[in-house]
Amino acid sequence: MDSILIVDDERGIRETLCAVMEDEGFVADAVSTGEECLKALGRRAYGCILLDVWLPGIDGLETLKQLRALGSEAAVVIISGHGNIETAVRATKLGAFDFIEKPSRSRKPSSLCATLCASSDSN
Repeated sequence: MDSILIVDDERGIRETLCAVMEDEGFVADAVSTGEECLKALGRRAYGCILLDVWLPGIDGLETLKQLRALGSEAAVVIISGHGNIETAVRATKLGAFDFIEKPSRSRKPSSLCATLCASSDSN
């Protein structure tokens, strides 16, 4: 079963995304900071990480940079309610697979994660 890590400082977003992912058959964990994300990666390998840009402590882009430096191959989808093109480009250059706005109106995060996890399983 594929596992997903949700990293968002907003409790409601974490709870909602966890519930949706679990309904779709994923094992979903959630944390509220970049530091907690990095610790979670030490305990489990994740197929996909939904990572908010604006976090307390280290932000999402710095978290992405650090998780890549640690060798994590998880597909990272940056999520943000305050995103712009510049941030999306920076995230992509740091190794993010995609950048979506929250709340996601056009794409279903669970469908995107299913595609990414299936892709990583075939590699």
